[in-house]
Amino acid sequence: MSTELNHPSSACPYSSTVLKSVQKPGRYSGGEYGQIIKDKAAVKARFAFCFPDSYEIGMSNLGMRILYGVLNREEDIWCERVFDPWIDMQEEMKKHDLPLCAHESGDPLTAFDFVGFTLQYEMSYTNVLNMLDLAHIPLRAADRGEDDPIVIGGGPCAYNAEPVADFFDLFNIGEGEEMLTELVRLYIKMKDEGTYSRAAYLHEAAKTVQGAYVPSLYDVTYNDDGTVRAYTPVYDDIPKQVKKRIIKDLDTAYFPDKVVMPYVETVQDRIMLEVYRGCIRGCRFCQAGMVYRPVREKTPAVLNRQAKCLFESTGYEEMSLSSLSISDYTQLDELTDQLLSWTDDHMVSLNLPSLRVDSFTKELMDKISTVRTSSLTFAPEAGTQRLRDVINKNVEEEDLMRAVGVAFEAGKSQVKLYFMNGLPTETDEDVKGIATLAERVIRRFYETPGRPKKAPQVTVSVSCFIPKPFTPFQWEAQDTLEELERKQKFLVSQITDRKIRCNQHDARVCRVEAVLARGDRRLGAALELACREGFKFDSWDEFFDYDRWMSVFERSGIDPAFYANRVWGEDEVLPWDIIDCGVTKAYLKRERARAYAETTTPNCREHCNGCGANSLGGERSCCPNATK
Repeated sequence: MSTELNHPSSACPYSSTVLKSVQKPGRYSGGEYGQIIKDKAAVKARFAFCFPDSYEIGMSNLGMRILYGVLNREEDIWCERVFDPWIDMQEEMKKHDLPLCAHESGDPLTAFDFVGFTLQYEMSYTNVLNMLDLAHIPLRAADRGEDDPIVIGGGPCAYNAEPVADFFDLFNIGEGEEMLTELVRLYIKMKDEGTYSRAAYLHEAAKTVQGAYVPSLYDVTYNDDGTVRAYTPVYDDIPKQVKKRIIKDLDTAYFPDKVVMPYVETVQDRIMLEVYRGCIRGCRFCQAGMVYRPVREKTPAVLNRQAKCLFESTGYEEMSLSSLSISDYTQLDELTDQLLSWTDDHMVSLNLPSLRVDSFTKELMDKISTVRTSSLTFAPEAGTQRLRDVINKNVEEEDLMRAVGVAFEAGKSQVKLYFMNGLPTETDEDVKGIATLAERVIRRFYETPGRPKKAPQVTVSVSCFIPKPFTPFQWEAQDTLEELERKQKFLVSQITDRKIRCNQHDARVCRVEAVLARGDRRLGAALELACREGFKFDSWDEFFDYDRWMSVFERSGIDPAFYANRVWGEDEVLPWDIIDCGVTKAYLKRERARAYAETTTPNCREHCNGCGANSLGGERSCCPNATK
């Protein structure tokens, strides 16, 4: 029996004294409208779904909303939510000796059968360990006993789980809607049969559940130069390489018709409508575009029905159409027409993020402007056509000028442009091209008939290139910290127009992220030391300390340059070679060679480029008319 609450829960583990001592007590009180409460006596397995960041960020995560509902629709499984408490609450918890607890029941995490973490960003790893420490769960999987929860990791960072492999019992590789339920069902079955032990369960999961990666069941050896020599399974009956899971038909996949409504403002207080998964484009720096393949779309009728259900249950006045590139959805016109047939009447605005400049039209602009819209954002990624060809962006300057012209004609005066610096083969001329392109956007504003009277504002946001696993640039070296910072200063010197604002990511954070992104199991010692020394919220500027990170690496015997700043050999065993994401290494090597030849590759709908992902199958997958 399950119940959705519309009143404060009496299960809140924190006293009124504690809640009065912290900012935003609504982060911890529980009892939100839509949360799921179940009878503990009627459930056979309890799952604590942990988001390793603040409540406001975690409650905005679409994956958490989906998996919370997937598990809770099983009558004998109870999934509850857990977030990393903010610093003030952590101080109160230590003062009063309070463990980390779940929102719904108020029970400590040690009372659960499973503790699952979604790994969205490498810089959240210290939060994962901090949450385990707050929960009084042994950090390392090898130190956990039979009564400790099974600790599971999933999400995009699980595609290279090696830096945190020692802290997890099991990883969910790929999409979790079916797999998580299978893992919990296996646990219940073995408990009912009396065959359960921690070791037996992990072995059986690795053997029978596709996508289950149990790090302790694979030995890793290293060469004298520090590179990985081999991954060796400890049992003959588990896969030598773990193949990711995908949901083949998104129309029939679970999607929530109700969500938990927070008491405090979150990052995404809106309807999040997942339109499709995957990407046809093949940008050579983009991990998501590779690991989320193949493309699988939902039909407009299903999306419209899901949107109506969420509006009726939440009353949100904004809807975001979620995907990696929304304008690549093949039925976007039909979908927006169906949505606008009722969203206008209810004053619900449509937000279309991830718009490509080469497919942005006046018709699309008119549709998303019928009520209200936020400022428009485009991502040229590089300042020159040469470098855009290297990264396979497949857009040209005239595409951007046409797109911003449409925006200016529609009354927009502010545009945000995303770029990267430090990309492979980048020169100072490419960096200068970012400033030049922004200046041309300003010029285009003044050339536009009927432009707004308000002065234009172009915001240039520049991040640093980070070589990511399962991309054609996974072998590339990141620029040294000194070179990244030099390029950042050079770009600022090239921007002389006050109507151009430049925001640049902290290059020091990007360097640590690169170490963690391409790391192996030896990084576990550094992460454990960081946890013991109080590292947390490292993705937040106010808590990140580069010098402390360098000290931890040095004392743990880690050379950051080995992971971040060297070109890796194409025949080298990579830490993530234990995982099969569907895209073949041969394809990634071909794309790397094409990058150095400054040659673009057409998108998947124009031509099948043989990446390998379509072998995974799926309804409404990549274009069936693609030529081989």
